[in-house]
Amino acid sequence: MQVVEIRGQGGPEVLHLAQRPVPACGPGEVLVQVAAAGVNRPDVQQRKGLYPPPAGVTDIPGLDVAGVVVAVGADVAWPRIGDAVCALVAGGGYAEFCLVPAPQCMPVPRGFTFAQAATLPEVFFTAWNNVIWLGRLAEGEALLVQGGTSGVGLAAMQIGKQLRGATVLATSSSAAKQAVCREMGADAVVDYRDADWPEQVRALTDGRGVDVILDGQGGDYTPVELGLLAPDGRLVLIASHRAPKAEISTREIYIRRLTLTGSTLRARPVAYKGRIARELVEQVWPLLEAGRIRTHICGVHPLADVAAAHAVLDANEQIGKLVLTVSALAETVPEPPA
Repeated sequence: MQVVEIRGQGGPEVLHLAQRPVPACGPGEVLVQVAAAGVNRPDVQQRKGLYPPPAGVTDIPGLDVAGVVVAVGADVAWPRIGDAVCALVAGGGYAEFCLVPAPQCMPVPRGFTFAQAATLPEVFFTAWNNVIWLGRLAEGEALLVQGGTSGVGLAAMQIGKQLRGATVLATSSSAAKQAVCREMGADAVVDYRDADWPEQVRALTDGRGVDVILDGQGGDYTPVELGLLAPDGRLVLIASHRAPKAEISTREIYIRRLTLTGSTLRARPVAYKGRIARELVEQVWPLLEAGRIRTHICGVHPLADVAAAHAVLDANEQIGKLVLTVSALAETVPEPPA
């Protein structure tokens, strides 16, 4: 099969097409013939040598796929051979075939192409894990999403608005990005390039602050964000693009009963990810099929043009998700399950 390999560490130029054997299913796994794969920020981090795959996981990048199941391992009741699925994987998405733990598979939402479905797993798993499970966003609370037009940001804003009735605030830069944030459910957007963006957030909440912040920047943003939390607020970190360290007031945390937490999903057990998959199918998939929650694709590239897709992420030009088309099925809508 054709795959993408990372040869060395560096820019998009270290990504190369190669040939590898098609993997065989083990117990609890399915083999997916990939129609399309999502391109995500962690793929860039892996390319740079900053986010290596967990032990025992393939070095092929790619964390979400959509395609057709062509083989199943022992004890797999669902999905079945021939089923159209999208799935979160710990690696291996940039390839013509990908092994997937069966519990991490989800049906392609009705009316979605494989390319659209490939944009869903990584960002919605991440948003659900961090906003709903770790952030404990409750009905009617205020949610601040740093970087609203990232794939995770768009997913988080819509989950907050559609499933929790939250007041959703977002940070973004350009007018185009801010407009997309509003289209996707943000009640207000502030430009993080403005030095007074924290004061703008505070003013938008009448000085109370927000209940949950989802942030991938870390560094010097961390103490600022703790200061923007309302009492009992939760700050959830999913990356540290600004810096890996921050100086914070521990006194502020216990005096105001704040929670500072964070996560990565890649090394989590299959059972943990499987629970998220079930909740997404139960609660988010109906809203996707009804058009109340949407995906936003900003670019589609063939697998051979993977370096160009990574260059878009490196330039921070994306709004939503980038997709790699792996087969001719990418732009087709699969038949709904019987």
